[in-house]
Amino acid sequence: MTTDHAHYMRMAIDQAHEASSGGDIPIGAIVVNSLGEVVARGFNSREVNCDPTAHAEILVLRAAGKHLGSWRLTDCTIYVTLEPCPMCAGAITMSRISRLVFGAWNDEYGASGSRWDLVRDQRLNHQVEVIPGIMESECSALVKNFLAEKRK
Repeated sequence: MTTDHAHYMRMAIDQAHEASSGGDIPIGAIVVNSLGEVVARGFNSREVNCDPTAHAEILVLRAAGKHLGSWRLTDCTIYVTLEPCPMCAGAITMSRISRLVFGAWNDEYGASGSRWDLVRDQRLNHQVEVIPGIMESECSALVKNFLAEKRK
């Protein structure tokens, strides 16, 4: 089965737009099972929930676990519009997700290949396949435009 990463990234981008409507940094994520079915969707909601851990990745991992009835998300793929931070990269690794696909690089907090590479650290008992740069310019523009508006 050939995976259309852009198809799923568009869904994550739609989720990111939901985050910005709530005043949060526009980051969206989805989790897809091995059959290509979306099992969870989410977006940053730290501002709305007053929760520093309410990153898109954390929320979709929780939702996927509930949906699938297990914290082990093996054979699932997470799509995220921005390279995960250390907290999210750690959660992705601990969830046993098989694959991480992200859009834009996160030069400041990225922990999946740019600043750090937690998800592929051989010292851990699980490593995640990483596919970066899917719809990179669109995903990067989401964050850049949001921050430019905030700084006006």
